[in-house]
Amino acid sequence: MSVPVFEEFVPEADCGCAGCAGERRAHALGLPVRAGGHPAAHGARRALVLVTAAGAVLGTGGTGLAAAVEPTGAAGGAPSADRASDSGNPQGNQEPLHGRGAGSGPAPASRSVSVSASATASGVIQAATRSSVPSLSPRTTTRTAILDRAEKWVTAKVPYAMDRYWNDGYRQDCSGYISMVWNLPANEWTGSLTRFADRISRADLQPGDILLFHNPASPTSGSHVTIFGGWTDASHTSYLAYEQTKPGTRKRTTPMAYWQDADRYVAYRYKGLTGSGGAGGTGGGAAATAFPGAGKFGPGTDNAYVTRLGKLLVARGGGSFYRQGPGPRWTEADRRATEAFQRAQGWKGSAADGLPGPRTWSLLVTGQGRDIGGSGGSGGPDGSSGSASAFPGRGSFRPGQSSAYVEKLGKQLVKRGFGKHYTSGPGPRWTEADRRNVESFQRAQGWRGAAADGYPGPETWRRLFR
Repeated sequence: MSVPVFEEFVPEADCGCAGCAGERRAHALGLPVRAGGHPAAHGARRALVLVTAAGAVLGTGGTGLAAAVEPTGAAGGAPSADRASDSGNPQGNQEPLHGRGAGSGPAPASRSVSVSASATASGVIQAATRSSVPSLSPRTTTRTAILDRAEKWVTAKVPYAMDRYWNDGYRQDCSGYISMVWNLPANEWTGSLTRFADRISRADLQPGDILLFHNPASPTSGSHVTIFGGWTDASHTSYLAYEQTKPGTRKRTTPMAYWQDADRYVAYRYKGLTGSGGAGGTGGGAAATAFPGAGKFGPGTDNAYVTRLGKLLVARGGGSFYRQGPGPRWTEADRRATEAFQRAQGWKGSAADGLPGPRTWSLLVTGQGRDIGGSGGSGGPDGSSGSASAFPGRGSFRPGQSSAYVEKLGKQLVKRGFGKHYTSGPGPRWTEADRRNVESFQRAQGWRGAAADGYPGPETWRRLFR
């Protein structure tokens, strides 16, 4: 196959410089995606199939022959030959939304292009190129909208799959999830998401940003991406991650930046963030922390700000206060969780009345201040310590930590019958076995979600040692 053939079908030919042209040509002639190649080659091969079919029709004088593009992995169909295999390291593949084009309504599951005798090869090529290359113009959105979309798949428990698509048209792997959450016009992959984002420092992360690791040498070897949902501790060593991974969509407290390859994850911010969106805030500055007013909180209120407050409190250690939710209607759980956060800052009296003010709100939305249960914080849902042994603080139980408290925790878990994940020990260094045993204990209390993340808080400690 000669170079000029592919030069006609290189996607995204929006830059005429020699360097970009050479790069696109190299991509088109490169390896398949599963071997580290660029998805552009996939589009080029599809276009070539159409051109070949068109030439056959025009050469024979046929009047109704159709050239079908190979399936792209829809439910019930075989995945593309160029799709990376599901190796347990999700990364996805760049392609249009399954079953519909950007901004269009539903279409048949299998995409195909008909070529009649009157069609020209250039028309077929243009159609193939349009279907393979989405627009790079970012759609505007807010942080609130991003997190709301992230929650949809969490609630639906969308199963993980690299070759299937959810009913909204997005592929059910990690990069398809980010494409959906950011409302991108196409299914992107870990190697192309950065075109829609600006790189930022980890210190500047805010809810709705992403942490991305793309392994260009072998995209299926470790490549992954998560949505940053907010810090879960004052030391910024863990965060609430929204992600699409086996067996399905989840959100959970995750060590910065991930369980594996932590040092290789890079923080990015979506380019289409706007200053509107109510409680969601913006990409930074005053609008991201603006207090909506005391009238938005308290008995009888029902709005998006109450929901956001609850989610922020859960991310800061207040999950045990909520039996369900958080939700838009103000409840006693919201008041008690807010009070616990205020007391964690060392506030007393009217400064810790359970109703958020500007200072409480600012600390929550910026990830600053002390977490619930940290030094100076309150105890469990009843506001008391009630523990046989004083809780040493969340910072003692994080990846890389080693102390007598970790060993004490482990021995008590074994004593209470929650030590099945230990293959040795327990010992003074915090391990994944400790976290999984704590999670089992928390779930035995009936807790779910962020309240059962495997990291002990004051109420976990109190119940374990009582």
